[in-house]
Amino acid sequence: MTLNGDNKMTTCSAPGKIYLFGEHAVVYGESALACAVDMRTHVTAKKSGSIKITSKIGTTGLDFRKHAYVSSAIKKLDVKDVAVKITSDIPIGSGLGSSAAVTVATLSAINEEYSLGYVKEDIARMGHEIELDVQGAASPTDTFVSTMGGIVEIPSRKRLEPMDCGVVIGNTNKGATSKKTARLVKQVAVLREEYPEVINPIIKTIGSFTQKGMSLVSEKDYTSLGKLMNINHGLLDALGVGTTELSALVYAARDAGAFGAKITGAGGGGCMVALTDSPGKVASAISKAGGQAIITKFTKEGILKE
Repeated sequence: MTLNGDNKMTTCSAPGKIYLFGEHAVVYGESALACAVDMRTHVTAKKSGSIKITSKIGTTGLDFRKHAYVSSAIKKLDVKDVAVKITSDIPIGSGLGSSAAVTVATLSAINEEYSLGYVKEDIARMGHEIELDVQGAASPTDTFVSTMGGIVEIPSRKRLEPMDCGVVIGNTNKGATSKKTARLVKQVAVLREEYPEVINPIIKTIGSFTQKGMSLVSEKDYTSLGKLMNINHGLLDALGVGTTELSALVYAARDAGAFGAKITGAGGGGCMVALTDSPGKVASAISKAGGQAIITKFTKEGILKE
């Protein structure tokens, strides 16, 4: 959205993401397949007399506690007179890339409003730098996928066309915070040190799903993709990152006819994802099992100027 004259403002949006394959294995150099989904964070930037940030958690100036990512984006772009407003479809702390989406959408809206001239690659890079600064550790995957959209193979960053089947996300509403993610990554590392002959083959197998999965995505073979997702979920459970709540949603989705269902992200809470040609039926099953069901779709669009 861009208006002329004194009311000029710019709105940009960025999508969330899910993992089809590769969580935890990607830490050890294995491949992963991450996908942009059409749940978006919208950020409006407008030239103003002072810095003002408005979201559902309140209105502040630069505030690195309440609005850490947005404040960091404003600071990185060195603007001192901007009003920023945020609305989002992406649940916070759910493992769906909410922090990456708000970061790159803010960078993009300010970049457009002030004609700073940054391109998408710059936005993705700066977004990762901000996540690193705020969280202490962060993968470049989330900010890259949110900026570019599509289905992305990590680490090559090869992009595939999005799938045309339905996708349903089930949120346990048990937070998947960055601290919890770090703890779970450490937990897997300790398990790997204790039982390398057992854990290393599991990690290798999880990594192997991505190359096969890329072929299945191209062939639109969602039945086979689902089977691999189910196996991937079992191996993530074996690594100790599953929870009772996540498994309940995963099995509810499968029982309702999903092609496949698995944890998406670090585990320990957060969300699961199901591929299906009957999204309403799967969403209903997830809701009955105690989860928050979100029907969405894959998207090839990353950052959009609205």
